[in-house]
Amino acid sequence: MTFRNGPDTDRDTQLDVVVIGAGFSGLYALQRLRSEGFRVRVLEQGDGVGGTWYWNRYPGARCDSESYYYSYSFDEELQHEWEWTERYPEHFEIRAYLEHVAERFDLHRDIDLGTRVESATFDDATSTWAVRTADRTLTCRFLVTAVGCLSTANVPDIPGLDTFAGEWFHTGRWPHEGVDLAGKRVGIVGTGSTGIQAVPVVAKEAAHLTVFQRTANYSIPARNGPVSAAERAEVKARYDEIRRIQRESTNGHPFLISEVSALAVDEAERTATYEKAWERGSLKFRASFADLLTSREANDTASDFIRDKIRAVVRDPATAEKLTPRDHGFATKRPPIDTDYFEAYNRTNVSLVDVRADPIREITPAGIRTGEEHPLDVIIFATGFDAMTGPLLGFDIRGAGGVPLRTKWAAGPVTHLGLQVAGFPNLFTITGPGSPSVLCNMPTAIEQHVEWIADCLVHLREKGVSRMETTEEAERAWVAHVNEVAHQTLLPQASTSWYLGANVPGKPRVFMPYAGGMATYAKTCAEVAEKGYEGFVLSA
Repeated sequence: MTFRNGPDTDRDTQLDVVVIGAGFSGLYALQRLRSEGFRVRVLEQGDGVGGTWYWNRYPGARCDSESYYYSYSFDEELQHEWEWTERYPEHFEIRAYLEHVAERFDLHRDIDLGTRVESATFDDATSTWAVRTADRTLTCRFLVTAVGCLSTANVPDIPGLDTFAGEWFHTGRWPHEGVDLAGKRVGIVGTGSTGIQAVPVVAKEAAHLTVFQRTANYSIPARNGPVSAAERAEVKARYDEIRRIQRESTNGHPFLISEVSALAVDEAERTATYEKAWERGSLKFRASFADLLTSREANDTASDFIRDKIRAVVRDPATAEKLTPRDHGFATKRPPIDTDYFEAYNRTNVSLVDVRADPIREITPAGIRTGEEHPLDVIIFATGFDAMTGPLLGFDIRGAGGVPLRTKWAAGPVTHLGLQVAGFPNLFTITGPGSPSVLCNMPTAIEQHVEWIADCLVHLREKGVSRMETTEEAERAWVAHVNEVAHQTLLPQASTSWYLGANVPGKPRVFMPYAGGMATYAKTCAEVAEKGYEGFVLSA
């Protein structure tokens, strides 16, 4: 079934599929769906492709997955022709890669840049979606959201921000022309992954940097550096094996978690394992032992090891104590990696304010006031995103009967497999709440989702099906499973985690991603499809 409805003059608005977003998800969705013969249009609010990497250009912005596997696996030639230059690619290199993909597969001809979706409404009578932008309405049979999990900037509502006499920026909306921080007094609010990347870079440029920390964070050295020609050749020779391990792993990375408990070895062996992982760097540190996320006692061994490292690096004992996390275990929040983050606090032009002990009261024309006023010329909010649900609720989505998605999710997001929402027929969400998404290397999760959706739409076309919708029963069962799996881990215990929406005031506290592992999740999705899309209603 190919959807056609209208004269040739409507060819740009009468479509099989509209995809919202042109990052990793949207580009692959366009390539795959178009290759299956569907008429597809991608709508992207940015003026270029790249998704989150189009917007995130703050100092130090780079990926925390290694470059050779933070990439597409769907095309053999693409894997072998692209040459990554660093172990962890900086934002501009990732954008260059995605631009290369768009050009190589001639994707631009079906992408509308600078186009923000204002609303999407399902029409019960025709089983189609009307997608409205500022200047037109596109009609499509199927709507696919590729809006990303981390794309809606979370700017804290601090009194007095509008009175600030200097400049302020959010890292997720960094000016493309850059910001000159030389010789200026800069404040960074936030010490999550973004703040940890930005602090050492800003510290080298600013006259003085004041870091406002709510929650002390663990971080592992990245050990970043250039990738040699020999290393690139070795990776390319092993790509089949690398991609296989990614698909079979818990987190979509090309390494498996150890099967050994941290408590099954003596202290000397355990410390040696951690030291080796620390020296190597990367997210692989969390794979050192099997039970770091399921046993508090095991987690304490890793947490204590990193705490000792912080105290060894940071020379001032009072500052080191402020930087030592104690309210959550290692990797129960998103685990950052860094380049000289803790070392930055040894600089004479860097100071740390613990805003849990000394809260921010207001922003004044001169700076930020806690118990005292901190004079600033520039404020940088490294306060993250309204994760996972924010991008989907950033425009008005209305399903069957005109029910808004915002109403459906008033108490928190509910989905089946993170792919569909009951009451919203023909809507597919790539890496939606209830899928592994942010607990994974994102391209691995994205490819699995896109391929499942594409195979599904081919099946619907072959069967003459025009409407597909999950049921509330399947949705309830999946949400219960997501919660059950999450509570088998330590992840929900990190009360300040954005996995729970805790960084956004008023947001329902719900653990949003699926913690059962990428491989287990992909197997479940495959079984659902093999059973004729069990849990979904298909109708002509």
